[in-house]
Amino acid sequence: MKIFWQLVYNLLFLPVIYIIARISSLFNRKIKEGFIGRRKTIAKLQAFFKDRSPQDLVYWFHSASHGEYEQVRPVLSGLKEIEPECKCIVSFFSPSGYQHVNDSDIDLKIYLPVDFYWNSFRVLKIAKPHKLIFAEYDVWPNLIWSAQKLNVKTTVFSARIPSNSTKLIPIIRSFYRHVYGSINTIYTVSEKDHTGVRKLLRNNSTALVRVLGNPRYDRVKELADKNSVDRSKSIMGRDLRLIAGSVWPEDEIIILETLLELMRTREDFYLYWVPHEPDEKYFSKAKKAFETVEIPVKLMSECKNGEMEESRVIIIDSVGKLAELYWQGRIAYVGGGFSTGIHNVMEPAIARLPTIFGPKFHNSYAAEELIEAGGGFSISNDKEFSETLEKLLNDKDYFLKSSSSATGVIHKNIGSATRVVRGIIRD
Repeated sequence: MKIFWQLVYNLLFLPVIYIIARISSLFNRKIKEGFIGRRKTIAKLQAFFKDRSPQDLVYWFHSASHGEYEQVRPVLSGLKEIEPECKCIVSFFSPSGYQHVNDSDIDLKIYLPVDFYWNSFRVLKIAKPHKLIFAEYDVWPNLIWSAQKLNVKTTVFSARIPSNSTKLIPIIRSFYRHVYGSINTIYTVSEKDHTGVRKLLRNNSTALVRVLGNPRYDRVKELADKNSVDRSKSIMGRDLRLIAGSVWPEDEIIILETLLELMRTREDFYLYWVPHEPDEKYFSKAKKAFETVEIPVKLMSECKNGEMEESRVIIIDSVGKLAELYWQGRIAYVGGGFSTGIHNVMEPAIARLPTIFGPKFHNSYAAEELIEAGGGFSISNDKEFSETLEKLLNDKDYFLKSSSSATGVIHKNIGSATRVVRGIIRD
């Protein structure tokens, strides 16, 4: 059956995906950049390993994009502390990862080559990694099968296969059983995911499956510790401000009217508005939406010292500020839950913020944990958003319990990075 799926993948699935991607690259700049970068991968590997020593210890990490690399970073850092002489390759599928990740622990950064069998086999023959390590979900069949043939050990960490995963649909499950069944070690986020992996594999694999958590919790804690904000201040000592982070147009439809009404009726209510994709056209449109109801609004770039705290609405027109801004609010709304899936809910949670988000949250284990603990709230429409926000604003005990629950979820999960590093070295 494995040979059947290898033939289907290489003769049908992969060619179709490749053709679609090539056509899309004519119209999509990011896809085009990815293809250009992938053409340079083999040459970069050959140059890097030109004078390698037989004693060189090489680890190859793969991450889909910038967001997934936030899980890799603490693991890579921990590995370098224990084995400082090792060489670490990090490959990315997306240009957002390749172009924006700069980490001194990375010895070589590359694009993952197109997953044709000859490509995968060749790059592994050049790199000869001690271990090939995938973060979360972006596993590539030919790369795994080639590693198995070359006796390169493979690991997936932060693996998630919940009960509603498409990987468990009968026909799809058969394919993924032979992909995941070729991996040596699989470290899941939770016991539920452990059950999902076991259900996927059945008894067809000798893979070692263990629950080790998600290293991204460690990364969020690390970033919070580095922030220059005053984290000793009680959350009730902060201004009554909602931080709307990574807002998509689909989120705006749900939450904007409620926020406008709240700002009209409560002069002590403030807002930081952080769009998912900031650009001049959007900033102009967003400013107009607030100005039409006579609410003062400024762009972050227009603010001088102290003006951010004093202004009713600040639209954030620069990237990389969100994690720090959460420490200046009391409640968070995290976008993406009405489009492709919610963004990072760990950052507001560690800042002690009760966090609201849309219904598409099952891509995030942290969101599921926040809901279960009472620190997170999934809403499906504007009415539910209004009711949730009203209760958090008007019931102090309810708010404080939610705040404590949110940050508690983060702290109870810290330590995963250390466990994953130990597993990579020992298993």
